[in-house]
Amino acid sequence: MTLHLNPVVRLPRMSVAQDVFAAGERVVPEETPIAFTYNGTAHAVMMATPADLEDFAVGFSLSEGIVRSPDDLVSMEIVEHDLGCEVRMWLSEACGGSYKARRRALAGPVGCGLCGIESLAEAARNADPVRSDVRLAPDAIVSAMAALSEAQCLNREASAIHAAAFWRPGRGLDALREDVGRHNALDKLAGALARSTVKACDGIVLLTSRVSVEMVQKAARMGVPVLAAISAPTALAVRVAQGCGITLVAVARGDSFEVFTHPHRISRRDEKVALPAVAG
Repeated sequence: MTLHLNPVVRLPRMSVAQDVFAAGERVVPEETPIAFTYNGTAHAVMMATPADLEDFAVGFSLSEGIVRSPDDLVSMEIVEHDLGCEVRMWLSEACGGSYKARRRALAGPVGCGLCGIESLAEAARNADPVRSDVRLAPDAIVSAMAALSEAQCLNREASAIHAAAFWRPGRGLDALREDVGRHNALDKLAGALARSTVKACDGIVLLTSRVSVEMVQKAARMGVPVLAAISAPTALAVRVAQGCGITLVAVARGDSFEVFTHPHRISRRDEKVALPAVAG
């Protein structure tokens, strides 16, 4: 469906520089409450950019383990309200039963990032190991990150929007999704890939944000072998990436980057440089 909400808006503002005041306008990102419901039951309200909501809903459902594939979502409806949007989803019979049991077991409120966790151990869980034969030359990482920056249409307008993108050797960017929330952008990308014929194991995910543990977990559920980001990772994100078999590349800026885990996927002409053991 076509949303009437705009992902960015133009607002009046006053600029001040060296005691000179000037009236003008600034394009800023919209931030809208997006409510997810399953089988008529409210599950979560996420603050997000009102764009690509179908991808967002599918990606969120996959990353949270509510469904195992897009086919488990029997139908989806997006309803606009004065205060935001509601994404109404109906689950297959098999998923509906397990979802009802999960709802009864939820221990706390739903929030951003780690939604509906049932225990502290859940926060550091490893996904199934990622298996892929992808190998990349260093200049491929540099080219991919440069393409990510160039393709951020919404961020060029509003300057405050994260992006998550999927890049494949020999093809370039397959998909890019933007949102004010870094988790939301990655969920949207996961949904876009799941709804397409692109295999996540054939490429890398690119992020404009830091790498926290939940970003690694989402990438692992997608089956992505390499995760590259502009900013640094947390220590827990590095440990989980090591456990999941993900090659974690971070601080990727200009023509340099740092590899924290599983460096075998980054090809070298000379002798490999061994990374220190990652703390358990």
